[in-house]
Amino acid sequence: MTERRPKRQLEHLKVRATVERLRSTDPRTRCDEPPSDEMLKAIHEFNAGEFFEQHETFELMWRAEPEDIRYLYQGILQVGVGFYHLIGGNHHGAITKLRTGTAMLEFFQPECKGVDVARLVAEARAARDRLVELGEERMGEFDRSLIPRVHLVQEARSG
Repeated sequence: MTERRPKRQLEHLKVRATVERLRSTDPRTRCDEPPSDEMLKAIHEFNAGEFFEQHETFELMWRAEPEDIRYLYQGILQVGVGFYHLIGGNHHGAITKLRTGTAMLEFFQPECKGVDVARLVAEARAARDRLVELGEERMGEFDRSLIPRVHLVQEARSG
């Protein structure tokens, strides 16, 4: 019988492999394209705090996309899942997903497919830092106004 790896270890290996892939390619090749209607729907769900729904929408996009732009979708998805875990009281899940999501998104900075990626990365990291500072025992004190929105570049330029 073969030895099975624990799920967490397998997830970490997958994230590490994805980051290595992004380092060795040019994932930004399609960043100049406008966001699709489906992406705008997922962003709306994220910004409405509908983190489960945004996960479902982005996951369909991520799984259907063969090119590396898929990791932009997966990165935003994971940041949203981090906040889903935060709201559900899962400190470890929140920290982990915010870390992996921002690790993927950093390859798409400063902007990609109309999204102000640099802003999302900075704000998600600030939220993660605050969660780490509070620790599991005090995570209920997290100020939910620190949960970022996904801003479109046009929004960022107009205020």
